[in-house]
Amino acid sequence: MIVRYIDDRVLLITQPDHARLAAEVMSHCAALERHPRREQILNAIASHDDGWAVEDARPSIDPATGEVADFIRARTEVRQGVWPRAVAFLAQDDPWAAALVAQHALTVYTRLRANPDWHAFFAKMGVLRDALLKKTNLKPIELESDYVFLRLGDLISLAFCTGSNDLNQFGGYRVELFRERVIVDPDLFAGYEVPVQITATELSAKRFRSDAALQEALILATTANLIGSVSHR
Repeated sequence: MIVRYIDDRVLLITQPDHARLAAEVMSHCAALERHPRREQILNAIASHDDGWAVEDARPSIDPATGEVADFIRARTEVRQGVWPRAVAFLAQDDPWAAALVAQHALTVYTRLRANPDWHAFFAKMGVLRDALLKKTNLKPIELESDYVFLRLGDLISLAFCTGSNDLNQFGGYRVELFRERVIVDPDLFAGYEVPVQITATELSAKRFRSDAALQEALILATTANLIGSVSHR
């Protein structure tokens, strides 16, 4: 779950919704217009967070704060469990997209490689990625090249959804949020300004006593739309 605080409100955006927005944005990427694997890449981008669907359907709180737990503060077993699930959803029909998602899992948690609690996760995801790669007749260098599109789409959508510039560089590109406009440099979209919009669940910003109290609040929650754009300038 993506959790964004705005004044006295908290907006909840599901990970699958964020991923679909990332794919919508990257569908306008000039370098993908005639890319031989355009559909597989966009499928990977749109589906890369589908493993979070179960958790996001019933969000929980961070016991230490009483706030809604976001995807960063989710329990270790949750963060490790969503990725094999996401890869499995894609593996049979689109092994290249599945390999890209496995690569994403290995990339976004790089900082945790030295943590013994994560050794088994990295080993498992590496085996899954390599097995999928063998099914495609493509090379690791092509996986690395195609993965740049997934990560950039992810960063663009995250900047917009979270309202944050915490993660903003990859593959020689810089992604920055200015109010509700995401600026990408160098230009990915051949001068086009991509309109973006996402629907969030809106709650009053407060601490919850328990997961049950959060679920009760969600029954009466309203929705809010975030509207903005993505461009080079």
